Amino acid sequence: MANIDEQILFFLNGSDSLFLDGLISTLTAGLTWTPLYIALLYLIIKNNETMPQILLAIGAALVCVAITAGVTNLIIKPLVGRPRPCNDPLIKYIVDVVFRMPLKDYSFFSAHAANTFGLAVFFLLLIRDRVFSVAILLWALLNCYTRLYLGLHYPSDILCGILFGSVVGFVVYIVYLKLYQRIAPEQNFVSSHFTPTGYSVPDVNIVITVLVFILIYASVRATVVSFPMFAS
Repeated sequence: MANIDEQILFFLNGSDSLFLDGLISTLTAGLTWTPLYIALLYLIIKNNETMPQILLAIGAALVCVAITAGVTNLIIKPLVGRPRPCNDPLIKYIVDVVFRMPLKDYSFFSAHAANTFGLAVFFLLLIRDRVFSVAILLWALLNCYTRLYLGLHYPSDILCGILFGSVVGFVVYIVYLKLYQRIAPEQNFVSSHFTPTGYSVPDVNIVITVLVFILIYASVRATVVSFPMFAS
């Protein structure tokens, strides 16, 4: 099993492309996705009528991150103590490390995978829009891939993080729904301008547009890093 884990890692890890190195390094940085989080915050505030509804949705999203990050970083990683591939003495000289990015903490399981999938599952259940669901899942998968490309996690770290994050996102949504039904009247939305859960489709499209622009920004930044003549 360990051998398969390493083989998959070596297949997905790194490349000879400076552009891809710059792109993946940008996409793996949490700051890159700040506009997306702001857009999601805007979506919640714009589409909930009362302050308790707004705070409940925001609080649920924060609980997803708190649980996934807390359990992963404070309990699982120290308990298992698995070195990251870039730090593992058996393979660290084989792993392609980009821009000296290796971290000093442990590898199992991936907090990036758990955090992003926790949020993705919660929001796709909250919004219930097909295009948004595909976009947010691709965002989570892209974040997972960056960790493999950079040699910061094994595939099994990513898979367990995805599973844990998905369960957390689902459970938090169920709790959110039960609480929401106590503070808001039941409504049925049948207009094409709203999702089944009452979120404005144009507002949802704003979030998707922000996601696309972030990818464009990351591509432009990677081009500048790879080919400095474009910056002059």
